[in-house]
Amino acid sequence: MSGVETHCPYCALQCGMRLRLQPGPAEPARVEVTPRASGGNRGGLCQKGWTSADLLTSGERLTTPLIRWSRDDELEPASWDEALSFVATRIRRLQAESGADAVGILGGGGLTNEKAYALGKFARVVLRTRTIDYNGRFCMSSAAAGGIRAFGLDRGLPFPASDIAEADAVLLIGSNVAETMPPFLQYLTAQKAGGALIVVDPRATATARQASLHLQITPGTDLALALGLLHIAIVEGYVDRDYVAERTTGFDGVRPFVMAYWPERVERLTGVPVSQQRAAVRLLAEADRAMVLTARGAEQHAKGVDTVSAFINLALALGLPGTPGAGYGCLTGQGNGQGGREHGQKADQLPGYRKIDDPAARAHVAAVWGVDPDTIPGPGPSAYELLDSLGRDGGTRGLLVFGTNPVVSAPAAAHVEQRLRDLDLLVVADLVRSETAELADVVFPTAQWAEEDGTMTNLEGRVIRRQRLSPPPGEVRTDLEILAGLAERLGRGTLIDADPETTFNELRRASAGGIADYAGISYARIEAEDGIFWPCPTPDHPGTPRMFLDRFATPDGKARFVPVDYRPAVEDIDAAYPVYLTTGRVLAQYQSGAQTRRVAALRKAAPNPFVELHPDLAERHGIADGDDVRVTSRRGSATAPARVTDTIRVDTVFMPFHWAGAGRANSLTNPALDPTSRMPEFKVCAVRLEKAAVPGAETEVGAA
Repeated sequence: MSGVETHCPYCALQCGMRLRLQPGPAEPARVEVTPRASGGNRGGLCQKGWTSADLLTSGERLTTPLIRWSRDDELEPASWDEALSFVATRIRRLQAESGADAVGILGGGGLTNEKAYALGKFARVVLRTRTIDYNGRFCMSSAAAGGIRAFGLDRGLPFPASDIAEADAVLLIGSNVAETMPPFLQYLTAQKAGGALIVVDPRATATARQASLHLQITPGTDLALALGLLHIAIVEGYVDRDYVAERTTGFDGVRPFVMAYWPERVERLTGVPVSQQRAAVRLLAEADRAMVLTARGAEQHAKGVDTVSAFINLALALGLPGTPGAGYGCLTGQGNGQGGREHGQKADQLPGYRKIDDPAARAHVAAVWGVDPDTIPGPGPSAYELLDSLGRDGGTRGLLVFGTNPVVSAPAAAHVEQRLRDLDLLVVADLVRSETAELADVVFPTAQWAEEDGTMTNLEGRVIRRQRLSPPPGEVRTDLEILAGLAERLGRGTLIDADPETTFNELRRASAGGIADYAGISYARIEAEDGIFWPCPTPDHPGTPRMFLDRFATPDGKARFVPVDYRPAVEDIDAAYPVYLTTGRVLAQYQSGAQTRRVAALRKAAPNPFVELHPDLAERHGIADGDDVRVTSRRGSATAPARVTDTIRVDTVFMPFHWAGAGRANSLTNPALDPTSRMPEFKVCAVRLEKAAVPGAETEVGAA
């Protein structure tokens, strides 16, 4: 009975687990999952983790490449030689006709560091295209931009998750960790036992119900709340003036904006009573150790960066960042949401979190790659802008998709689906026939987490090991093997290596001296030390669990206050669309659901999408619990059963985004982009409701 120590394939907590093969009379062998204390989970697993091995032996696994030889054909099995040659020939033709940028790549925040690095390198030195981005643009980009402009550096949590359990007060904005990463909840439970937990959310979620204080905010008004809380801190004398003077710059520029947000005005904007605003500030300010934590509910907006900056401003005014046991942090969502944005698959970045338009960064990475710096393309379009360009005149004509399912996960999803259909070449690497794979010209079957080696970087900035338990089934290959095969057929076979450890060692050299410096991290050290926190510039460096204790990563070592002002949601409610829609996740499903919807236990626990609405709103529309409800925005409609509950605001409905088809929540969402992060406004748009005339018979519509 063989086994390995590895980590869960789902969220950014990356819970430790042991996998063992349990041979039986039938093949394939069963995989036994047991939890282990590693990194941030302290031995916990959620339902997704416990069932994570079920997909390894699923009958829905892809085991051979598929090709659609012409647009009128169905996908049919093919050999690897046929599939790789087909793709390489099409890439050459498209680039010869329309230039290098005619072919692009869309990556994912769940890919290993090695694969994220290889995708970025493949784009820039094999395809020589600037057209590459990843789905982390839809996840972490606003928090990353806010962290960089305040601290000079972005690491989701600049301290170990275990520090949260010791805090006397925590302000948690826009996160339902009880469902999205349940083992993380132990830190908040321990923290609340000796302190105060304040949760900001339009819904009384499982997390909000555990809070000492729940601020049930109007969707899209988090920025106004942050400004109002800082106003109270200033007026009531809670600002840590010594800290502000010694460790920050720019406070005087923030004050004029903040003073316009007195509590009564903020109550009108947000729906949060004045008494609760004052109580929240008092709890934070009077705590010996306090933390401010943001997540997607605050960040997935067209003003997400400013919202993050406003909460960072509050944390700085109270003297929290860089203080032992206190600070500001962001709860990363995707499994490798942190590492996935550090090493080159983001449109404007090179490995080590270097900027692609920095001449010194280009020279350093080019030397590692053995190419002329002038041949490395410049910044490309963000994820939604890339998707919006597909198949248009002068836009992207061919797209390679690794580790993401935009047909379900992208905003204005019906529009994005049409753009994908208009491509001359769509290539999808996946382990199942996802909704995006169903549209592809070529589908490459890829290995799963337990079938390959590599590293991930969890929400704490801890680099951890993913270890192979067994080889993948059938003719399945790893993403690195696929990229190496394509590079060979495109005449640049020496540039991409299929071996994970060789790729990681090259990543170490490429990241050396960068913000996210992995140079001192090796596979052996990770295994010996239960992960290494970056930055770790040398083999004898201990890593950096807690950042900013002495200085921030800015030229003068001081954190920056950033002046921001409130602006409403891009699409506010009106007479035609009088209800807010917000979206999110549920416990038993993950991201687009391409994996979890194929696990029987998870499908049983959460089989279908739903529309959560308040009893008063349901009564006004003649809707009873279980009735099919059509939700319509300016982009399309979705239909799902009603879930009537008083845990949501009366002016708001909630839909989870894990499903395709008629219940696809992202058919409704707004693709308006943050001007800095290019994050779409997933978390709020205006909709109208009606009881579906024929239950279960409605289909989705949406303008292309």
